[in-house]
Amino acid sequence: MKPIFQTGQWPAAMQAEVDLRIKTVREPNVDIEGILMRSAYKLDPTLIESLPNLRVIATCGVGVDGIPLEVCRARNIRVSNTPGVLNDAVCELTIGLLLSLLRRLPAADRFTRDGKWEQGLFPLTRSLAGKRIGIVGMGRIGQDLALRLIPFKVSISYTGPNRKGCPYDYFPSAQALAQATDILILTCPGGKETDGLIDRSVLDAIGPNGFLINMSRGSVVNESNLIEALSARTIAGAALDVYADEPHVPQALRQLDNVVLSPHVGSATEETRIAMTRLAVDNLLEFFKTGAMINPVA
Repeated sequence: MKPIFQTGQWPAAMQAEVDLRIKTVREPNVDIEGILMRSAYKLDPTLIESLPNLRVIATCGVGVDGIPLEVCRARNIRVSNTPGVLNDAVCELTIGLLLSLLRRLPAADRFTRDGKWEQGLFPLTRSLAGKRIGIVGMGRIGQDLALRLIPFKVSISYTGPNRKGCPYDYFPSAQALAQATDILILTCPGGKETDGLIDRSVLDAIGPNGFLINMSRGSVVNESNLIEALSARTIAGAALDVYADEPHVPQALRQLDNVVLSPHVGSATEETRIAMTRLAVDNLLEFFKTGAMINPVA
């Protein structure tokens, strides 16, 4: 197998796993037949066009919105991702962010560290029990998340392109789901179909007592509309792991006290990222061995 073009930043543990199994280069050349990338990065179509021998792209992650799939299909370039192995980590962080938002854990930590407890009590917060949870995108992660949320004594509903074979109420749109729930959690794919899905109308439907959790892609939410809603308190709060222009987070978001922010670390545990890396490399090796892929996307 010829060297693989590897792009993007890779934590040391992930890079060590790559280096154990395949040889990669960091500068593309005309002999490149495969690309190894991470799903948070975007591949420029002009790069693909400059690689006449490119046959396969393996992304380390679930999202493929950073890959120009139409260009790949036109060139018969195969694409794979790494579903399943990151579900646990993403669901864990989602629940962590949800509890942090409702119970205001970052503020409680600062309150205690700053000695303010000696001056008075911390304000009352919100319980998760009894809340109506709406999940936008009932795929693998959405279904796993729902199972983890049920023990918290919540009710679950969802929306998506199609009904799923699961025991939760289905709503035909994100706006309808937002109107019927207290907390809207986004686990849908990024891409053209969901670009700007959560706009002013959906945020208005969430309402002043409702919360938004985004574990999907920053592109799914109209970020300026969200900042307006949070600033005006027309929604109660939000927890965000993804943003429109990563790694740049708007100053307006960083200054708000009704937001919990994390730096796109949904799958960022050592165990998960190593498993993702292994699967991404497995996809490449399988392709060059048999012409098939373990997790084909296109």
